[in-house]
Amino acid sequence: MSLPDTFIKTLLQYHKDASACPPPDRIIRFFNNLLGLIFPEFSEERYSDEESIKLKLVELKQELSAILNQNSECVQSTDKAINDHVFDELPPIHAMLLQDVVAMYKGDPAAKSKAEVIRTYPGFYALAAHRIAHCLLKNGVNLIPRIISEHAHRQTGIDIHPGAEIGDHFCIDHGTGIVIGETTTIGNHVKIYQGVTLGGLSVNKEDASKKRHPTIEDHVVIYAGASILGGDTVIGEGSIIGGNVWLTRSVPAQTKVYYQAKMTNTDGETDTITFR
Repeated sequence: MSLPDTFIKTLLQYHKDASACPPPDRIIRFFNNLLGLIFPEFSEERYSDEESIKLKLVELKQELSAILNQNSECVQSTDKAINDHVFDELPPIHAMLLQDVVAMYKGDPAAKSKAEVIRTYPGFYALAAHRIAHCLLKNGVNLIPRIISEHAHRQTGIDIHPGAEIGDHFCIDHGTGIVIGETTTIGNHVKIYQGVTLGGLSVNKEDASKKRHPTIEDHVVIYAGASILGGDTVIGEGSIIGGNVWLTRSVPAQTKVYYQAKMTNTDGETDTITFR
């Protein structure tokens, strides 16, 4: 094999210029090890005493410190205690994820146990990745949260930007094809189905710092295939958004929004069907 020297020099320059931020595989290993500690269903290790768990936490904390210290591109904050802040938030993250498990178990008649939800539901895995990635992001960590969220996206088909704010008891049913944008705000006890998009109306780069994605208030249900777009769009508390609905404006609380279509049979008779 003979390659031009100019190409070799180009590759060398790319290697010299490349970020020293650790490769995705290392970050995903850290995430999976952390998830396996707080939810042993994801780990082959089982701990029989408190000291072993404390030692594992120290090990994971040291690993995160090494990841963050490897390159400044990974850290937006000058706070030297980022590690402490992140690990201090593990108890509330764990508690919220347990609430999510309850919501998915109660919200899906097919769920036979909470253990089944944890072990097999893509929505749980995607939410676990999101809650950890969101914690890192709000504590000033850059790039790494996106690596975690994109890993979960590849694993589950659920795309949740780490910047999205998601309340407690969040239920994702099925999940494939769900997209939740960066500036989305979701309240408590919300349930969404596969193919739902909570997106932006604009992809202009100058809008990057604006709220571009909708706000979903408490106790809202959004059925499969619905698209809710725009930073000014608010779905009021207790509303139900039907399947395949396209919304770009707000709806008040306790509203039902359905998609209607006309169907004509072979005799030429037309009827209006409401899809729920």
